[in-house]
Amino acid sequence: MAAVHVRRGDVVGVITGRERGKRGKVLRVLTDKGRVVVEHVNMIKRHQRPTQKLRQGGIIEREGPLALSNVLLVCSRCDRPVRTGITVLADGRKVRTCKRCGEPIDKG
Repeated sequence: MAAVHVRRGDVVGVITGRERGKRGKVLRVLTDKGRVVVEHVNMIKRHQRPTQKLRQGGIIEREGPLALSNVLLVCSRCDRPVRTGITVLADGRKVRTCKRCGEPIDKG
């Protein structure tokens, strides 16, 4: 299992594939499968039959998973998908930083 460069709640940009150029917020990270679910990206239609939990069946549209390698974190300063690195601050905290401008991405 490789280190994951995105976390839930991050804004990412899709860099390759059918959804290239789209941006969205990360809803889930599936580390064991190396995939990520991004809000309003890679929408799939699912034929769902009625169950106890879902009273009404029908065609449900939801987000499908994307490969982790197909997304990059969006830097707030550069406003574009960028590669990230890890920097250790003076107080010992590790933060993700933009490789393009050097701006820390993790605030707090």
